Amino acid sequence: MKSLNDILHSIVIRNQDASYDGSIHGIAIDSRKVKPGYMFIAYKGVHQDGHQYIGNAIKAGCKHVLLEDESYIEKGSAKYFLVDDARVAASKIAANYYDHPSQKLKVIGVTGTNGKTTVASLIYELLSQMKVSAGLISTIDIKYNQNVVDAVLTTPDSLSLQELFFDMVDAGVTHVVMEVSSHALDQGRVADVDYDLAVFSNITHDHLDYHGTFSEYIKAKQKLFDNLKSDAACLTNIDDKNGVVMLQGSKADKYTYALKRPAKFKAKIIGNEISGLHLDIDGREVYLRMIGRFNAYNALAVYGSAVILGFESDEVLRIMSNLKSAEGRMDFVQSDEVNYTAIVDYAHTPDALEKVLKTLSDVRKNEAKIITIVGAGGNRDKTKRPEMAKVAYNNCDTLILTSDNPRDEDPEMIIEDMMQGLDKEAQKKVMKLTDRKEAIKMATMLAKQDDIILIAGKGHEKYQEIKGQKYPFDDKEIISALMH
Repeated sequence: MKSLNDILHSIVIRNQDASYDGSIHGIAIDSRKVKPGYMFIAYKGVHQDGHQYIGNAIKAGCKHVLLEDESYIEKGSAKYFLVDDARVAASKIAANYYDHPSQKLKVIGVTGTNGKTTVASLIYELLSQMKVSAGLISTIDIKYNQNVVDAVLTTPDSLSLQELFFDMVDAGVTHVVMEVSSHALDQGRVADVDYDLAVFSNITHDHLDYHGTFSEYIKAKQKLFDNLKSDAACLTNIDDKNGVVMLQGSKADKYTYALKRPAKFKAKIIGNEISGLHLDIDGREVYLRMIGRFNAYNALAVYGSAVILGFESDEVLRIMSNLKSAEGRMDFVQSDEVNYTAIVDYAHTPDALEKVLKTLSDVRKNEAKIITIVGAGGNRDKTKRPEMAKVAYNNCDTLILTSDNPRDEDPEMIIEDMMQGLDKEAQKKVMKLTDRKEAIKMATMLAKQDDIILIAGKGHEKYQEIKGQKYPFDDKEIISALMH
């Protein structure tokens, strides 16, 4: 239970008759989670308007409502608090309610278009192997101590996030590594998170269906660095042309990493084979169980983060040599019963797909072919669909276009959108199979000695979303069964 005065600290309330007397037993932004004595926070979301559920919240026992549309205020039904932006207020209220738990943790935020999950997961694994009590909030799952929960969003809503930090503090966690999405930054979900280190991987074409323009997408990412306190640190990929942009408005200590340009943390690729990477990092050689130039960048981000956090560099490199990439990120599936390799990867942007395919091209044997299975998500940025097909076609030997998560769209129409990125001759050579399982099966039938099958787009996901329903579907499980 918390007093209203404490909960609403630093929040500007617009209605003059609002009473700060009393206390609340909890907070909710979902009316279905309201219990007697709760405060319900209503705001206009991307798909729904929370104001429409105020009546349901009051019926469930809500006595206090914070909202941004005064037309929903009804005298006598509850105490109302009117604000300009209820999303921003929700973040502050959650931090106030849980006593600002992120201030009691070392919080590392990782943002960028590609590499967030790999970098965050590897930092978490590194810290864990160094006997640090660490937590992870990622696209794949949420982990701390023995708790493992499947993730719903890359970055949880502000209430769930602050409650999660509170639980982690209570469990003795000292360091938390989290992915920070552009959506979460734009919507203020992490506005009241006290970050100690922010890491930028890269930025490429993605989420323009939400942000509208690439410049707005960049601005959203920048917020993580602009809001850092002066005693925090930030680490950016200086080889990315927008890497320096992330640092421009930050008050934090600034660090850089790179393969090409001068930087605080430098690496050189000595060897890049299907068995792994051989790198020189700051003058010391290390072998990693990952492949590809992009994973060299991810490894540098992990190494730099650990050193900035105060860990001894030789010990960091020793442990890194035993780390595996995150689930569904260049995830190898091999079998003694077949003579080809399958790889499951989350690549779902043109840039990520191109990087994966170029990496596979670099490490394949001379006569080996690359067979690519890829689709595009429904109800998402349509402008990248033709680019996905074009990139895939130009960097593999056989292309099979299939369904990803079609959601509310017709999967055949999504594939036709992708086909627009190919000329007429190329279109004749591409296979189209809307059934993703059949597409994977077809690839195994085509694969010969030393060939590589890339199953791109879904990575770690264990479902396929069709018409509002999530059906069990696991790329790795399906290809493994076919290979055995």
